[in-house]
Parts: sequence; structure tokens; C-alpha cells
Amino acid sequence: MSLDFPLLGERVLLRPFAPGDAPAAHGIYGDPEVMRYVGAGEAATPDTPDTTDTTEQMIADYRRHQREHGFAFWAVIERSTGRLIGDAGLEVTRFGTELGYTLARDAWGRGLATEAAALCVEAAFGPLGLSRLVALADVENPASSRVLEKLGFRPDAAPDEIATDVGSPDADVPDADARSWASPPGTVIVYGRPHRRFVRDGPAPGRR
Repeated sequence: MSLDFPLLGERVLLRPFAPGDAPAAHGIYGDPEVMRYVGAGEAATPDTPDTTDTTEQMIADYRRHQREHGFAFWAVIERSTGRLIGDAGLEVTRFGTELGYTLARDAWGRGLATEAAALCVEAAFGPLGLSRLVALADVENPASSRVLEKLGFRPDAAPDEIATDVGSPDADVPDADARSWASPPGTVIVYGRPHRRFVRDGPAPGRR
């Protein structure tokens, strides 16, 4: 279970994060609009030392996840400029192996998120040999749902859940009444907000 980096697309490439990526990554994670639907929806503050440390810790966590699982969130690089424009990749969560991506605001609306996510899907069902991917999209962010649908993901019809992300013990979890606004089926509550859960199955064994 190994990958050869970089993963090359027409306009972007994906590679593991390096410690030196922290300043560029922090500029992206410090944009409130970018972070609106990511995690708890809180942006870092680029000129605050402790939040810079948080970005460095995130990158360290990505690198650890890569060592432990053979995949992680990877740096998304715009090939024409060599600029780091976000992240995309795979993470082991309580929902399964989860696809995710975060792009800088000036990279939106150009199909780059779809291209980066497609490279992740190809890696998952190709060299990594995974059988299923899941993805979560905030119900207030239909653009993310459209990206997933373009990639062949389908809404999950599993029962509703009340849940928080792995590694987020302090997340705001609504009480049972929240089930009334966790709709349609397959919606989960993450960081106090409803998310649609999507799934995509890989090819049948022997058909890769």
C-alpha cells in the first residue's frame, strides 16, 4: 500500500506536506471565508503566534497520519505557479476513510477542487486498494455536495446520527432534539452543524 508522489493532474499536483509549508498553509487557514464550512468553522489568525503553532501542528499530524496509514491530507500545488493553494486527501475517522479538501478562496470556481479530489479518489481505489470512501458536506454548502456528486459519490441512506469528528472532544454536540433538523437520512451532526454524508464504493476485487 504505497503511492508515488507527486500525484499529477492537469493543473494541480498533490504531495505530502512538509514543515516549510506552514506559512503558506496558514495564510489559507486564516481566511474566515475559506474556513466557514471546515471543522468548527473557525479561522486561524495569521499574525498570532499560537495559531501559527496550530497550523504547524496540523502539518505534523498530516505527516504522522501519512506514516501510519500510507495516506493523509496532502498539499495541493498549482502546477502553473508552484503555489500551495490548499489541501486534499484522505483521513481515517469514525465514519470510515474520509475524503476532504480545502482550497484558497482565489482557487474557487475553477474546477480545481474537483481535480484535486479526483486524484485522491484515484489513489484510494488504485494503489491504496481501498474499498469505500465517505465524505461529509455541510448542508449549507451545496457547492461541496456538487463536487462529490461529480466524483461519483452518492448520498448515504443510513439513519441519522449525533456525532462529532474524531479528535474533537470539545465540539458542541446538540441534544436529541437536534435529530429534528438532521435531514435527509444520512445526515450527521458534526461541530453542532448538520452535514450530509456521501459514500462511494471502489471497483469490485479483481477489476482494478
